[in-house]
Amino acid sequence: MLNFRLQALFALSGAPVVRMLEGRYGITRREWRLLAWLAESGPLSPSALAEATQLDRARTSRAIGNLTGKGLINRIAERHDPRRAMVSLTPTGQALYEQVFPAVAQLNAQLVEVLDEAQLHVLDIALTQLTTHARAVNQRVATEVKTMRQAGGSRRLHSP
Repeated sequence: MLNFRLQALFALSGAPVVRMLEGRYGITRREWRLLAWLAESGPLSPSALAEATQLDRARTSRAIGNLTGKGLINRIAERHDPRRAMVSLTPTGQALYEQVFPAVAQLNAQLVEVLDEAQLHVLDIALTQLTTHARAVNQRVATEVKTMRQAGGSRRLHSP
């Protein structure tokens, strides 16, 4: 099954990145993901950051709190509604991104070095097509089938 193979590849290829991030830089993979996204996109609301990085809002909120505590990002509440905020990199966060990104890119290059240019091109096209199609399938299933979490849907089997 595709998802199991992709998850296995993600776990294997991500392990050196996690080790490096946590051991050398004191940040988690999730924190790195948020830092990198903010470095590339600029300031965002926490909700927009969660959506862009495809992380749930609660975990994103915790990571934002951790990164703020480490002095890597700023969370600035909006004047008219203090419940709303924008997050952005601090100069320290930007410097960390500039230090870490080349190391992560090098690990990525080592991972794909077994593929030639033609294979990389085909892989890129295939991943793009699969991502687009997965988005469509997800949307269709989300509208056809509703979760039943409030009724214990994650714990009980239901007849179709």
